[in-house]
Amino acid sequence: MKSKLFVAVAGNIGSGKSSLTRLLSSHYGWKSFYESVEDNPYLADFYEDMGRWSFNLQVYFLSKRFNDHKRIVEGEESVIQDRSIYEDAEIFAKNLHLIGKMDDRDYKNYRELYNVMLQYLQPPDLLIYLDARLETLLKQIAKRGREYEQSIPASYLEQLSGHYREWITHYKLGSLLVIPSDEVDFVHERGDFNRMLMLIQGKLMELGFLQEV
Repeated sequence: MKSKLFVAVAGNIGSGKSSLTRLLSSHYGWKSFYESVEDNPYLADFYEDMGRWSFNLQVYFLSKRFNDHKRIVEGEESVIQDRSIYEDAEIFAKNLHLIGKMDDRDYKNYRELYNVMLQYLQPPDLLIYLDARLETLLKQIAKRGREYEQSIPASYLEQLSGHYREWITHYKLGSLLVIPSDEVDFVHERGDFNRMLMLIQGKLMELGFLQEV
């Protein structure tokens, strides 16, 4: 049996990662690590001018995520993390480079830094991926009302979703659970959350982590 567990929640902007992280943290008593959003000094500027701020933003996220990942692995308690370090590089930085918002020089520098970091990181025991359609992402983004997110183009979200599908298809770092999140409201409907818990608990049992729910 495992006494310590490292779970990461992955998904596009607006997919419900933070909400699921909070709910699972409360349910299981896991320590939670959240994405640095509200105190991020680059995020608002980035959405105003992606080309100017893409490298600064991605290095900021990479630094924060590496530090959190290191603390998680070195700690003694079970942890759930809102978005993984892998998404920073394999989804967001990759997309910015492909759409011409991060030039070749900056992207090469970024990937070299990321690859060095990977040598020191132990992957999560379980990755939970929330798979959501574009319509769901746009609805959730509008509902939570962050001003800087309202200008995100639908095409940008769709590009990210494409990279997520490719990344998840080839994900081999650890156990993976894909949960379609379009037709469920696990935040407000207890029945929906309980059904998600059944799926998650099944994966935890496979990992040798047994806990009453």
